[in-house]
Amino acid sequence: MNKTRLLALALACALGAPAMAQSDKMVPMAAPAQPAAITLNSGALPGATAQESWHSQYNSVFARNVTVATLTPFLPVAGKGSGAAVIVAPGGGFRTLSMENEGWQVAKALADKGVAAFVLKYRLNQTPADMAGFERSMAEMFSATAKRPPAPPDAATAYAPQIADARAAFALVRSRAGEWRVDPDRVGMLGFSAGAMLTMATALHGQDAKPAFIGNIYGPLSAMKAPADAPPLFIALAADDPFFGNAGYGLVDSWRGAKRPVEFHLFEQGGHGFGMYPKATTSTGWFDSYVRWLDMHGYLAAATAKAK
Repeated sequence: MNKTRLLALALACALGAPAMAQSDKMVPMAAPAQPAAITLNSGALPGATAQESWHSQYNSVFARNVTVATLTPFLPVAGKGSGAAVIVAPGGGFRTLSMENEGWQVAKALADKGVAAFVLKYRLNQTPADMAGFERSMAEMFSATAKRPPAPPDAATAYAPQIADARAAFALVRSRAGEWRVDPDRVGMLGFSAGAMLTMATALHGQDAKPAFIGNIYGPLSAMKAPADAPPLFIALAADDPFFGNAGYGLVDSWRGAKRPVEFHLFEQGGHGFGMYPKATTSTGWFDSYVRWLDMHGYLAAATAKAK
């Protein structure tokens, strides 16, 4: 595979693209209406100069240069909610956010299952304002992927703005738990790629956030010290993921070593960024498995109806 094609594939994977559509172009677009989005109190990104912008690609929608975080609720039909909730963190290499494929569509599907979902549009690392410059910056970032560790050694520092956004999201959901019919003790987090990194960092370094359960969808699975009270963890990854498929699965052993609940699905095919895209691979079944996992842990049933 030549270098140009390799960089294109890396960029496609980073943006959550289905492999069959990797040649699709980014098309700038106006920011979509987000009437339900709530601005979080984590403030503006320090030193930011570029303005938030949006583009379409792969029949999906992406945001970048996010400088102020928001949270968008997707609530179950009245009387159908279980009281459980999930904060959904899309991925995109901390440079863009796959808002539709890894955000809104996931949240809508969860709400249909009776779980309140909240899409976190977290602050991002700044990228060039023009589309061509952005594409070049992404290609440059991923040209050295194989040489970089899958996660920085100090996640609490590296992801400080994003962890602050996640903490603000948890605080908001719990403060409005009565209005949204959410049990404040049953709020979890689900992240994709970079969003999975943020989910793990929030669970380990998020202080008062304390997710009740967490999901890592095609994020790095490096071993780490799991706290004694680590939340139940759901993991889904494709074996042919070009970034994390061959980097080991130490995270699973970390949770098992701490005697904490963990479920791991390693799909034969799916690449990186499959999200809610309808693909002809078994990775498409990750969401059904995740919902069954939530049910097994009692999160699809109302708390008052759960067997003790």
